[in-house]
Amino acid sequence: MTQLRIVAGDATCPQAKGPKIIAHVCNDLGGWGRGFVLAISRRWAEPEKEYRAWHRERARNSFGLGAVQLVQVRPDLWVANMVGQRGIRTGSAGVPVRYEAVGQCLAVLAGHAAGLGASVHMPRIGCGLAGGKWSRIEPLIERELCAREIAVTVYDQG
Repeated sequence: MTQLRIVAGDATCPQAKGPKIIAHVCNDLGGWGRGFVLAISRRWAEPEKEYRAWHRERARNSFGLGAVQLVQVRPDLWVANMVGQRGIRTGSAGVPVRYEAVGQCLAVLAGHAAGLGASVHMPRIGCGLAGGKWSRIEPLIERELCAREIAVTVYDQG
């Protein structure tokens, strides 16, 4: 099993050679405007544009919890929009992260990463605005990616 690396840094600037995928969790409402997605949008327009189109056309595509959209932003770099959040956090409505959906997304992501020979880079997905617990997310990453020998680096803003 490949070891999960946690480093200080910016997940939008992956520290690796070769093909890379930046993974993050999106909501199922088509909303893009808070959290890590702002850092993505500051670097590339395509992930937001493709995510919004994917949501808009959801009646004719795979958009929904557990789905992954891969968007190429450079010849060796993709952004994985992973739908692992039901709605958004409002008041006392509970946490919007859906661990089962995140696990499904990571399994799909593993296939993409293996096919591209890519390493995976991410913030602590599902633990910001989605309200998830890292103690529940980390084992999903280890099971779906690290156990399949996919190198994963998690970035903590430092």
